[in-house]
Amino acid sequence: MRHYDLLPEQDWEVDIDGLEALADDRTVAMVVINPGNPCGNVYKREHLKKIAEAASKFGMLVISDEAYGHLVFGSNPFVPMGVYGEIAPILTIGSISKRWLVPGWRFGWIVMCDPNDILQKHGVAESIKNYHNISVRPPTLTLGAITRILAETPEDFYSNTINLLRKASGICYAGLREIPCFTPYKSQGSMFLMAKLNMSLLEGIDNDMEFCTRLAREESVVVLPGEALGLKNWVRVTFAVEISALEDGLSRIKAFCFRNAKQQ
Repeated sequence: MRHYDLLPEQDWEVDIDGLEALADDRTVAMVVINPGNPCGNVYKREHLKKIAEAASKFGMLVISDEAYGHLVFGSNPFVPMGVYGEIAPILTIGSISKRWLVPGWRFGWIVMCDPNDILQKHGVAESIKNYHNISVRPPTLTLGAITRILAETPEDFYSNTINLLRKASGICYAGLREIPCFTPYKSQGSMFLMAKLNMSLLEGIDNDMEFCTRLAREESVVVLPGEALGLKNWVRVTFAVEISALEDGLSRIKAFCFRNAKQQ
């Protein structure tokens, strides 16, 4: 397994040149997360086409994680990767836990977008079916609830969720911008945004791991260190909480940063 880079200054787009440099004749698939966790990116249609074309060039299938596909609130509309199934075969992954806000319900689906029957011809479709026949089934309670959740959830539940996430995202972004050592990047979807830390503005804190550890210990605020994601001196901030809790958390982060700021 190899990791390709995303480009923060280009709305976290896939580094296509870097991707092609990593791929070889043994590469069978690439994974795309759209909308993105942890970055909150939502890819434009043109970029998704470039991804599909790169996959086709190397004979790869695209595994598209679209668990947050219905939680989009920015200027970029969500476009499913499957629209480019004619260019490269697509496996789309979805989940009930995000749109319907039931974290912990390990229930999802796989959709094959493969009009050219490439996955069928190479036995991939059959392998997926065989795996599902041996995997553990969801609890009976979950199975019983799924049909009603899908059929009976009122439309205002979805719109209220989007409006809340849009508001929380804006508050989170604006709050972090007020803190000199943070450079936040706007979220277009999902429940997260990424922010870059300027460690040179902090006293006695050398990296993102130290920052997050001390922030949790001193202010009881938990953010994810970027090192866990391969991004040193970044943090992922989750804004899917009550607005009052979010504002309290931001004020604690601000107090922590000012308390540990280098004296000019």
